Amino acid sequence: MKIMGYRREDGKLGLRNKVMIIPSVHCANKVCENIAKQCQGSVYINHQHGCSQLEFDALQTRDVLIGHGTNANVFGVLIVGLGCEVIQAKVVAEKIKQTTPYKKVEYLVIQECGGSKNTIDKGVKIVNDMLKAALNLQKSEGDFSDLILGTECGGSDSYSGLSANPALGSLSDFIIDQGGAVILAETTELIGCEAILAKRAKNDEIAKKVYEKILGYENLVKSFHADIRGANPSPGNIAGGLSTIEEKSLGCVYKAGTRTLMDVIDYAKPVVSKGLTFMNTPGNDIEQLSAMVAGGANICVFTTGRGTPTGSAITPTIKMSSNTFCYNNMNDAIDINAGDIIDGKKTKEEVRDELINLIIRISNGELVKAEINEQNDFSVWRLATTC
Repeated sequence: MKIMGYRREDGKLGLRNKVMIIPSVHCANKVCENIAKQCQGSVYINHQHGCSQLEFDALQTRDVLIGHGTNANVFGVLIVGLGCEVIQAKVVAEKIKQTTPYKKVEYLVIQECGGSKNTIDKGVKIVNDMLKAALNLQKSEGDFSDLILGTECGGSDSYSGLSANPALGSLSDFIIDQGGAVILAETTELIGCEAILAKRAKNDEIAKKVYEKILGYENLVKSFHADIRGANPSPGNIAGGLSTIEEKSLGCVYKAGTRTLMDVIDYAKPVVSKGLTFMNTPGNDIEQLSAMVAGGANICVFTTGRGTPTGSAITPTIKMSSNTFCYNNMNDAIDINAGDIIDGKKTKEEVRDELINLIIRISNGELVKAEINEQNDFSVWRLATTC
């Protein structure tokens, strides 16, 4: 089954060909936004990090920024820094170039350019030149083995584990069987299901890592003398009919289908294995989505029972509702209705086939709702306090 995309020199396939503007620090957010406003077709992100972070937090932020720049959906990158921050624009640009030397990568420093206006003027020229170069790149043929699918559920309800997540799990199995890769994340939403996931591990070492990540997260919450209830399941989850974190987890794990778990990786680290990979992330929608995209996801499917507009600046994020009310109520944000399974109109395999057909159309240029709405959500999992 064929899809179309932009074949990179390292063999990876981008379903998009974005020119991305990334601030190395929150002080550069507005400059990045203003450059993007003057460069039609470019994308940008904002974030609240890059300075006053302890070393391990700064490194995590840096890795997520670098991962976005190296993602196969990105043609070229402009990094903008202030100049006095912890995460320097030059370092981020150099790391992206080291990993993907074929990419166009530039950086600007506001203090060195003589202020915001000068930086914006220089940035506009750089980005417009990248956009012109990107237009010259022709699409080539690929297949589903080229996909790294990010799976996510947010605003889950009691139908999520009965319709949307099993349909997504069926897609996960299909992509793995075609030779592709799938990311399962949301560690907090696997609490109570660690034994189920560990049984699918390819060996004892991978199974041990499953327990370490899930139980470690649970113990981390306990160390703060906090109660995870209220945060997970959230008030919206509870209103949607979910009663406990274990019940939510039993629905969440369906997204990963039934195939062997091949790898366990840390937050935002690159996906290096075909098949199923478990990435250690929070349950927070945007922190998780940003991590999967940084890890290399070139397509994401996001299931929801309550509705959400969330999307990535560079990776098409398909929204699938678990019930028909959500699909109708949030129709400007939802692409596919798995509520048809609940209504008895379709099987999970038929909804899976809808997802497959949509991915093919996306590869040929069709926009998902999150792209139409210009959702450029981005957030990094913070590990400690700001200093």
